[in-house]
Amino acid sequence: MDVFEAIKGRCSVRAYKPDKIPDEAVTRIIEAGVQAPSAGNMQPTIYIVTKNAEVKSRLAEAALNQSFIEEAPVVIAVCTDTVRSASRYGDRGARFYSLLDAAASVENMLLAAHAMGLASCWVGAFQDEQVSRVLKLPPHVRPVAILPIGYPAEKPAKPRRRRIEDVAFSDAYGSPLKLGG
Repeated sequence: MDVFEAIKGRCSVRAYKPDKIPDEAVTRIIEAGVQAPSAGNMQPTIYIVTKNAEVKSRLAEAALNQSFIEEAPVVIAVCTDTVRSASRYGDRGARFYSLLDAAASVENMLLAAHAMGLASCWVGAFQDEQVSRVLKLPPHVRPVAILPIGYPAEKPAKPRRRRIEDVAFSDAYGSPLKLGG
């Protein structure tokens, strides 16, 4: 699938078929995440993969009872090792760069899943401490996103996006975008 087709076609899906996801597909999705850029190439992102019904249920509960999480055949928790980023960039690395790095990884993973005919939803609404307990994360590893992965059982309408004229500017905020020449 063309990258622009994947970008325009991907949307959040919250209903999944119970069909098993091949391990090769999960590996490819994680490989796409690993290919994301990271500050100073520190690569602090960590992936916790579960197919375990109990773990998925506890993650759904930690995610403010978003039950669709436990319905997905596979759930990938994307986390970041704040100490790894801090080793080069100090507090800014731990608090900021590590989150950006994980977010870039998540987007790659969402696009990869979509390109393979799978669906997901970027879940960021959750209780950090509860997710950390469920996944037995050490204190320096922070959960950033929960990605339920499955074959789509629904085809939601693509949400409208803001116009380029409303979000892109030339030289300073509010200046109309001028390209070319």
